[in-house]
Amino acid sequence: MGLKVMNMAIFMFLLLAATASAQPRTIFDVTSATYGGKPNCDITDALAHAWRDACASPWPSRLVVPSGTYRLRGANFKGPCNAPIEVQIQGTLQAPEDGHQLLNSDSWVAFQYIDRLFLTGGGTFYGSQGRNNYRAINVRFDFVTNSAIQDITSLDSSSFHFNVFMCHDLTFQRLTIQAPKKSSNTDGIHIARSRRINVTDTDIGTGDDCISIGDGTKKLIVTNVNCGPGHGISVGSLGKYNDEKPVYGLVVRNCTFTNTTNGVRIKTWPGTPVTGFASHIHFVDITMNNVQNPIIIDQNYCPGHSCNHQGQSNIKISNIRFRNIRGSSASQVAVNLACSQTLPCEMVELIGIDLAYSGEHNRPILSRCTNVVNPTIVNVSDALACRPH
Repeated sequence: MGLKVMNMAIFMFLLLAATASAQPRTIFDVTSATYGGKPNCDITDALAHAWRDACASPWPSRLVVPSGTYRLRGANFKGPCNAPIEVQIQGTLQAPEDGHQLLNSDSWVAFQYIDRLFLTGGGTFYGSQGRNNYRAINVRFDFVTNSAIQDITSLDSSSFHFNVFMCHDLTFQRLTIQAPKKSSNTDGIHIARSRRINVTDTDIGTGDDCISIGDGTKKLIVTNVNCGPGHGISVGSLGKYNDEKPVYGLVVRNCTFTNTTNGVRIKTWPGTPVTGFASHIHFVDITMNNVQNPIIIDQNYCPGHSCNHQGQSNIKISNIRFRNIRGSSASQVAVNLACSQTLPCEMVELIGIDLAYSGEHNRPILSRCTNVVNPTIVNVSDALACRPH
């Protein structure tokens, strides 16, 4: 299932990229005389007018922001458009220091209701982390389909760097995402209620999850991602809000975690009436370098200790595979599977787990597993073999 979906995602990405480069395109340059944008100036209006014309074009179009630094109070790239559209960011777009200058209080740049978008150019979305006291998503994608984002950098977002909601057939390739290690809620890529999303060949270092996977995510492929610093790649948290949708069909493969607080993680809230499930999730061929919690299922997730620990999580976790995970753990407990007592984890596989403790050499590495029903254990040392406690 995973390889088939991944191959289809890559095929769609290559087809879109080839189409974008092969077709003649009408150019809409924000620095042209038509729009009047200039480096080191505010191009909010120029960019909005260029988008309006590019989106209305009956032929494939290319909106260009040339090299240079430009101030931007915000942008709402809203479709539907009449033809495929390429947005080529070659320069640096810089968010305002004053949150009152933002066009939208919760997000800085948004792409919405667009089919066949190609966002590229090697440019940078430079957020406002450390220069303000407001929170805004750097770039959000809502209802974007059959599209690709390639060779883009997101720096110092004050909230999520990229937020993906209600999208399908969307590929992220060769992204660079950076924020300070201690910046909270600066997830690299957050994905929810979306399907057939592909993230590949990407470097993420931030203060929260490198990739966070919310409810309703289906058929997600993550490959060749370098994560660190950050909180790892996380499914969840799930079970906090009503009307959450199931999560299934996820593959995380050939990824490297360095000095992160977690590696691969599934987290759900206890003590809430919200029901649901997360299943068919595969973490394969993973390298851990001094990771605090390399392999973790946490069905007692409760940041700030604000939840009811008397109740169990009502999210059912099943068909989870941890395979060929190697490297070093910064904590003694390298495998920690804490599942729900009322809905134990089922069909969990630990195959080819080879982790060493990078702390004090006279202390052993451990696994701690509760409420895991008959896990499959193959090529795993006794210390990491998920013995019940």
